[in-house]
Amino acid sequence: MENKIPFEGKYIMYKGKPLVRENNIICYGNMDDKCYLFLMILTNKKENGFEVPDRILVQILSTQEKNKIIKQGEKSGLYDALDIGMVWLERALAAK
Repeated sequence: MENKIPFEGKYIMYKGKPLVRENNIICYGNMDDKCYLFLMILTNKKENGFEVPDRILVQILSTQEKNKIIKQGEKSGLYDALDIGMVWLERALAAK
């Protein structure tokens, strides 16, 4: 088993789990759990003069098996992507 190095610093916590964004990648979940939510912003669109995320890749990834995708889909809009992703994550964490 690999040694896990704790990350230094503070993260935004949402519903008790860290939420981290870097560029077009958003990760949500605890890396000590068996899986986490991975969101990738594929495209953006202009809305009221602002650029907002449009198409989002939604994945539940395993923390135990490198490159293992547990569930995957695509949503339009960040709200819908995060909403469905959190449901998938909750179900994956509850499964044995």
